[in-house]
Amino acid sequence: MAITFTEERTFTQEQVRRLFRSVGWVSADYPERLHKALMGSSTVITAWDGDRLVGLVRALDDGSMLAYVHYVLVDPEYQGNGIAGHMIEMLKDKYRDYFYIEVMPEESRNASFYERHGFRIMADGVAMQIVNPDW
Repeated sequence: MAITFTEERTFTQEQVRRLFRSVGWVSADYPERLHKALMGSSTVITAWDGDRLVGLVRALDDGSMLAYVHYVLVDPEYQGNGIAGHMIEMLKDKYRDYFYIEVMPEESRNASFYERHGFRIMADGVAMQIVNPDW
């Protein structure tokens, strides 16, 4: 398996929908909005097996001090091959001059993955969100 990584945004709505659906994320139900969001993001790193999109990492940044990692996902058929870790390391390298690189894992079981890549649990951090029910 020869996985290639890129920051080029050559993915289609359908490729993105398929990847997000493979991990069961509700974002897959909104392919047009999801594609638009990715195209407008500060950084998107993707992993490819030929023409198959198998992984994606997205970051939003302020251009100087803070980069926020929002999506990290790998198709279940490709998990366990170091793809997510490689994309995180690419992101860390890109933002190496930023004061903060932050991530909010959606599931606590994923914290150890981020810790292996140098992230630390914030001493007094609390995750919060608003979900707009009219979507």
